[in-house]
Amino acid sequence: MPEGHTIHRLAADHFERFGGRPVRATSPQGKFSDSAALVDGQVLETTEAHGKHLFLGFGPLGWVHIHLGLFGKVAFGDAPAPPPTDTVRLRLADPRSYVDLRGPTACALLTDAEKQAIHDRLGPDPLRPSDGPDRAWARISRSRTTIAALLMDQKVVAGVGNVYRAEVLFRHGIDPYRTGRDLTRAEWDAIWHDLVLLMREGVRNNRIDTVRPEHTPQAMGRPPRVDDHGGEVYVYRRANLPCHVCSGAVRTADLASRNLFWCPSCQRPA
Repeated sequence: MPEGHTIHRLAADHFERFGGRPVRATSPQGKFSDSAALVDGQVLETTEAHGKHLFLGFGPLGWVHIHLGLFGKVAFGDAPAPPPTDTVRLRLADPRSYVDLRGPTACALLTDAEKQAIHDRLGPDPLRPSDGPDRAWARISRSRTTIAALLMDQKVVAGVGNVYRAEVLFRHGIDPYRTGRDLTRAEWDAIWHDLVLLMREGVRNNRIDTVRPEHTPQAMGRPPRVDDHGGEVYVYRRANLPCHVCSGAVRTADLASRNLFWCPSCQRPA
């Protein structure tokens, strides 16, 4: 599932290609046909992301809400657009560009009130300038749940996925099995501000890089990472490989049906 930086990047990409102009909207698959007919010919006035939710704003008509989930894909292209396949849930197009949406968990036309209801159930997003660490801390500081699980709970923090969860905890030497209430406020503030930094870089570079300058392949004289997620990381998907910092073996375990990665030497229990 894409992490929050990807959705914010998609919001920017949609606006760059279509913002301020009327779009043609179709649903070759048919599941969004009625709403696509309403969107067709409307001006894309704004785009927005919150966590893993993408919103395309069409003024008084409302918002196209997209959640990619595990299987959703977005593909942009330049005009002329080829004939769409029958797997395309939504195609937006204008004389210069097109974008195809396939396989999303959600694609719906929402009112302002329905959109707000989604915001209300999500936690703060490190990539939204109006959000900060306080609201998440109010929940984390009272919780007996592990910090690793809390970081993946979109009601606590929106947009953090498995990669950022593993990497930010490593970068701050936090045992992923520590409970939220055992974290200090200073530790949480450091984690939050690091997420802001890392995720902004993710939007800028369209990939996740989390290693510090002294641990890059060039600095360490090691081969670059080869992985379909791209980017240089400390522990994510590096089970049983040597830690870049201490050379100990990176561990993995199942936590809440997701693979957790950490270095037991660098992330010792408090």
